[in-house]
Parts: sequence; C-alpha cells; structure tokens
Amino acid sequence: MKDKIKNIANHEKDTGSSEVQIALLTDKILNLSGHINKNKKDKHSSVGLLRAVNKRKKLLEYLKKNKIESYKKLISELNLRK
Repeated sequence: MKDKIKNIANHEKDTGSSEVQIALLTDKILNLSGHINKNKKDKHSSVGLLRAVNKRKKLLEYLKKNKIESYKKLISELNLRK
C-alpha cells in the first residue's frame, strides 16, 4: 500500500491531501473488514469501520465535485468502483 500512496501523493511529504487521505482510509477499511470477519462480536471495530467508510465517502464526494481528473485517477488506482 505504501507504493500506491507514493504514486498518489502530490509531493514527497504529502500526507494531508484528499487523495492520500482516501488511500490511507482504504487501507484502514480493508484491514478492519478483515478483522471484523474474524471477530464478529467486536462492535467497537465495526463502529470504527463505519466511521472510516463515511469519511472516505465524504472525501470522494469532495474530489468528484472539485477535482474530477484526480477523482477518476484515484478510482482507477485504488479499484474502488466497478
């Protein structure tokens, strides 16, 4: 995942742009969903998963509204939509 973030980042120390935040949230979502599949009764992690999904959704809406080219590149890079 680190190499994908380097490809997405605008510059070397980019950690705050919407694109990088979406990539980090995607990684977190994948890890949490795997954890929840193994631990069905872990409700705290499922709440964290929902928060991460909602935050990523808001950031994707922002990108789609303001930076459509970056949005399209990010969607294809992270394989988010089919």
